[in-house]
Amino acid sequence: MAAEDPLDYARLVREALRDVPRQALRLAANEGLPGEHHFYLTIRTTYPGVAMSPGLLARHPEHMTIILQHQFWDLAVGEDAFSVTLRFGGAPERPHVPFGALVAFADPAAQFGLHFEETEEEHAGAAPPEAGETEPATTPEAVPEAAGEPSGGNVVDIRAFRRRED
Repeated sequence: MAAEDPLDYARLVREALRDVPRQALRLAANEGLPGEHHFYLTIRTTYPGVAMSPGLLARHPEHMTIILQHQFWDLAVGEDAFSVTLRFGGAPERPHVPFGALVAFADPAAQFGLHFEETEEEHAGAAPPEAGETEPATTPEAVPEAAGEPSGGNVVDIRAFRRRED
């Protein structure tokens, strides 16, 4: 189906799945993390709009995983991005991350994870899509593993929603 088709179901599913980390982060920002829940957010540090200190970017030139569990402050979640204060090597940092920069989102306590694949345009170096336009295809290996924590659990794969073009 053409990208401008309002019933492009693959696009609608991608946008809906992109909303999962946004809503989870909003809940954490407003009410804190309930129970044993904690988040792993893997981001592309080169994505347009990602803001972090030069030192942090030098240590993570392509990808970085942020863990929100016990020590994070001032989590602010907007429609298109989030910011949070964390400590890296004892020094406070406040990365600003557009949701389009997310590569993976996981909550090991719920055994839940999403992996957002780069689109062909991003691989080709074209301008990245708007939030919700990367392609989530979740697999158990997409869930970051903490020491001793199993990956897997609730996995959603949108390949079943794709129209096959032969």
